[in-house]
Amino acid sequence: MKLIDELYELYRNKLTGDEEDIDMLAFAFLEEMSRDDLIKLIQELDTQELYNLMGVYLIESLKGKFAQEEFGQHRAPLYPSRNIH
Repeated sequence: MKLIDELYELYRNKLTGDEEDIDMLAFAFLEEMSRDDLIKLIQELDTQELYNLMGVYLIESLKGKFAQEEFGQHRAPLYPSRNIH
């Protein structure tokens, strides 16, 4: 995805690339985007990129649901869910 390449090139020498930096970059990017901006980006994705995007969304959402259910049963989740926006 062109956007990922551009963000990577822009920040590769400014961030360490650890999970905290990547989360911060993603949150900052999303804060600046409107719904229409995001829809335009999605429309520019090729088929494989769209499948990848939906795959990550589905996996993370399902992990969050299962973790919530486990937490409700007084078991701490292995991985806390992250709110991407």
